[in-house]
Amino acid sequence: MYQNTLKISSLKIKLIINTKHSFEIIVKINRFLIHNFVLCIKPICCFINQSHINSKLLNNEINCIMRKNLLLLILATIATVNLFAQSNSTPLWMRYPALSPDGKFIAFSYKGDIYKVSSNGGDARILTTNPAYDFMPTWSPDGQTIAFASNRNGGFDIFTIPAEGGEPIRLTFHSANEYPSAFTPDGKEITFKASIQDDAKNILFPSDVLSELYSVPVAGGRIKQVLTTPAESAVFSPDGKYIAYHDSKGYEDVWRKHHQSSVARDIWIYDTQSKAHKKISSFEGEDRNPVFSADGKTIYYLSEINGSYNITEQDIALANQPKSITNFTKHPVRFLSFANNTFCFHFNGEIYTQRLNETPKKLDINIAADKTEQEIKFESLSRGATEMAVSPDGKEIAFIIRGDVFVTSTDHNNTKRITNTPEQERSVSFSPDGKKLLYASERDGSWNIYQTSVISANEPNFALSTLLKEETVVAIPEETFQPEYSPDGKEVAFLKERTTLCVMNLESKQIRTILDGKYNYSYSDGDQWYQWSPDGKWFVASFMETPSWPDTDVALVKADGSGQFFNLTKSGYDDGSPKWMMDGKAILWFNDKMGMRSHGSWGSLFDAYAMFLTQEAFDEFKLSKLEFELLKEKRKKDKEKAKEEAKDKEKSDKGDKKDKKETPKDKGLEPLKIDINNIDDRKVKLTINSSALSDALLVPDGDKLYYLSRFEKGYDLWVTNLKDNETKLLVKIDGFAGNLSIDKEQKNLFLLSNGSLMKVEIANNKLTTIKFNAEFSVNYPKEREYMFEHMWRQVDKKFYDPKLHGIDWKFYKSEYSRFLPHINNNFDYAEMMSELLGELNGSHTGCRYRSNPDNADQTAALGVYYDLNYAGNGMKIAEVLDNSPLVNSKGKVKAGVILEKIDGVDISTNSNYFGLLNRKAGKLALIEFFDPSNGERWAESVKPINRWEESELIYKSWVKKRNDDVERLSNGKIGYVHVRGMNSQSFREVYSDLLGKHRSKEAIIVDTRFNGGGWLHDDLATLLNGKKYVDFTPRGQHIGTEPISKWYKPSAVLVGEGNYSDAHGFPYVYKTLNIGKLVGMPIPGTMTAVWWETQVDPSLVFGIPQMGVRDLNGNYLENQQLSPDIQVKIIPEDASAGIDSQIKAAVEELLKQIK
Repeated sequence: MYQNTLKISSLKIKLIINTKHSFEIIVKINRFLIHNFVLCIKPICCFINQSHINSKLLNNEINCIMRKNLLLLILATIATVNLFAQSNSTPLWMRYPALSPDGKFIAFSYKGDIYKVSSNGGDARILTTNPAYDFMPTWSPDGQTIAFASNRNGGFDIFTIPAEGGEPIRLTFHSANEYPSAFTPDGKEITFKASIQDDAKNILFPSDVLSELYSVPVAGGRIKQVLTTPAESAVFSPDGKYIAYHDSKGYEDVWRKHHQSSVARDIWIYDTQSKAHKKISSFEGEDRNPVFSADGKTIYYLSEINGSYNITEQDIALANQPKSITNFTKHPVRFLSFANNTFCFHFNGEIYTQRLNETPKKLDINIAADKTEQEIKFESLSRGATEMAVSPDGKEIAFIIRGDVFVTSTDHNNTKRITNTPEQERSVSFSPDGKKLLYASERDGSWNIYQTSVISANEPNFALSTLLKEETVVAIPEETFQPEYSPDGKEVAFLKERTTLCVMNLESKQIRTILDGKYNYSYSDGDQWYQWSPDGKWFVASFMETPSWPDTDVALVKADGSGQFFNLTKSGYDDGSPKWMMDGKAILWFNDKMGMRSHGSWGSLFDAYAMFLTQEAFDEFKLSKLEFELLKEKRKKDKEKAKEEAKDKEKSDKGDKKDKKETPKDKGLEPLKIDINNIDDRKVKLTINSSALSDALLVPDGDKLYYLSRFEKGYDLWVTNLKDNETKLLVKIDGFAGNLSIDKEQKNLFLLSNGSLMKVEIANNKLTTIKFNAEFSVNYPKEREYMFEHMWRQVDKKFYDPKLHGIDWKFYKSEYSRFLPHINNNFDYAEMMSELLGELNGSHTGCRYRSNPDNADQTAALGVYYDLNYAGNGMKIAEVLDNSPLVNSKGKVKAGVILEKIDGVDISTNSNYFGLLNRKAGKLALIEFFDPSNGERWAESVKPINRWEESELIYKSWVKKRNDDVERLSNGKIGYVHVRGMNSQSFREVYSDLLGKHRSKEAIIVDTRFNGGGWLHDDLATLLNGKKYVDFTPRGQHIGTEPISKWYKPSAVLVGEGNYSDAHGFPYVYKTLNIGKLVGMPIPGTMTAVWWETQVDPSLVFGIPQMGVRDLNGNYLENQQLSPDIQVKIIPEDASAGIDSQIKAAVEELLKQIK
């Protein structure tokens, strides 16, 4: 709150301005005995900064005006306040500040542009105005140039711009992201972090998370690799002898706070002369962003040693303990720079400076700039639907795009937008008469149920409607999800707090509980399954009668609120997705009992089953084709006879009813017949082959099953004629597909596939795309506000620890919401949300922005390691990878060969050759080579590969080198396998190597380093925990041993800081069961299960660690670090020299055991 009081003789004006941008002027005029006259002005611009009001000048002006007219006095005062408000704004979320070498200026990033401002604050000047995202400014030593990162060409590249402004110059040309660290002391080069390619000898896992340090000439040209091991935020000492940096060891989100584990970053110093690395920090939590003191003898860096990130001081001789320079709380200090004995940093959205031995000073910065974001954008989409529902008459389809409900005609391209909110709607469906739409929507801080209807009786449907009426159906303190009308339209079922099945009577508004929430668990919103019976008396639902997650059973539940249910399956397998079929005579569901199961981890193939609710229905289903045809013919004749009798009766009664007006009685829906006794004997497997099933339906006659199944790439539509026992492919879709439904006449099937609405004409198997034109305007600021609220609430509702690790989540909501008006792009938004989520100190969280720019650079690759410090013409090959496109029958390309030209363009000493491979993956390129060993020159036409394909070659090469290390160190006695991920594919590779090529080995090393997780802990533990109990010996010949499919010899598991999620879970199981020894570095406690939720803006996703895992003592494994039995650290010098000290230690341990 800012207050300023101006006294002018008998006139007193008091100005009060607060952060809500409201102005209040209290005018007290004693001469006229007018007291407490208040004039309120609504938000005009921004609040007034006290330092910009010239009180004396305003005082003189007011006195002059007062002599003329009191009214003019007030108006002038208002105008003056308004003028100040318009000319002065207080920007927030100014990030990446960097202090100039002379300490006079600060460059920083704001709304995706680079700005420059005096180090005393004041008016900031914009330097870059490109639509791309520009950030990370870095000053040259002479203060004349600023380097920064920009995604103008897709990925982030290094650019420079004069400090006074001008046209930026691009310096790097690889499609990997490159981020500037610092200029070299002589100002000739810029160091930057990127994940381009490790040195061929580097033994660290080949991952983009473990970046390298490079340099590029300021004048442009070839890049050089400074360090092959991670060195982030690297800066030079004043004399250029040392490089200070913080390391990177694993997957953890960069904005996570407060964790203390082995993956937390440490400060290091690299001696450029001796090539030695020295660890400076010893705190188990986060230490990052180092800068040198003026004399180069001290390092300042950001550390959480006292709780929050603050500036910390440490002499490089390590003679003293770390010393805190600042003492901020609640928020982290970020982006430290230092010059002229002054610190510059970001805190809580603003920029601060601090002289040595003085207190921090927040800078008042003004930014006068036009809006660069088109806040409201019109879009027209013809695909992108995320869910759909078909109207009862099959003439309309309701669907959802970007969180809004639309309806389109199934035969004509008429599309109507039903909802228009920045929030999101879900679970849309039609009422039984097709005149209303029902859906859930998250508004005003809760999920509630709404319905929309057409106002005019003259408008027959939604697609051609004009005015609509929306009503709230269910709004209770609890959140409500997944609504569905009862078959008579008089009630609405919904899920309370995601899992409790309830019903509201629309007339009485009474709510009854159908199935208690304790019988289900919602992992991701919308994952529950239930359905009304055709008579409205029952439900079928997926549930867990006893804890069995992730498997479920099928329940038949009474709809009267009694809570009575029957478990229809109890198979011990996964039973789910139940549906009523054949007008309520049968229930269709999926079961994986007969399907092939994943060799490891979760996953299995399913079949469609039907269970018949009466013996009569079951007997009818079992009729032969001829018997069934005769039955249908008899029913047809009986129906026609009944119709004629009804007409005759109507004629005979007509005379008696001429003068009578009778209201037809509501007969209601015909009750179903259900016989629970021996119901398990009335079930049938409908599909002939198990497969990945998406959806299925059984026609009312029960003679045809339509289903969406995936056998190869994508889902296709299949049909089984159950009377002929014939199955055939109906329509090839070859993509994701679901939401299968059929119209009443059984002429058309409808489905959703890859965001498109599809219709299949059954008579001719014709597949057509239902055209729609979803027109809407996206209000990006409002949408970001909603997503902020949504993500905050999702964490509050679903985070695995209901106490949220003890943080004040409401406090942080209010703190971070202040930044929303100052963010106009998804890079800043994702970073801000990650900072908020980082307060949780949880793994598996953060917000990700999946940028997909048009015409982005795509650097192709040749499947080789280069000598990135080679200084001559061309590119020198250090190693040719197996299966490289350069490997052919000629066999000429080898280590030491020089690649001289690409498509006729010379690669000179100072050229940045990556641009020559841009967008050439899969296309023929002419490569010219030179072999210095024999002087031969030749050319070959090759097809470069993309970066992902090369990364696969690099991974296989890395595994082969580790295997060769073990073979050499153990003299062939010990085998080696690497577990790439905790999934079935990785398990198959491990199983194959373990019991195939390594079966004869005496011991095995199982390498889980840098495994990102999945769900494989029990499979791997079981595989490695075999106990030998018999040998197979026919006539004295040993031919095998039980267990055949388990390893029963000694083993050791390699672990490290990069193990994540289930790669923490498996070593925990391995150690708990005492199978063998863990070797390596401590594993961060990250064993939780996550839901990564895509937002209404589909380019954004965020994670919630919602499945906590407890050990036998009841303690969560999350944030519980697991220590190895033998701790061995890989130092940077060993890593770059090709020395894997952890493998060496594991071999030594196993050799002891097998002696």
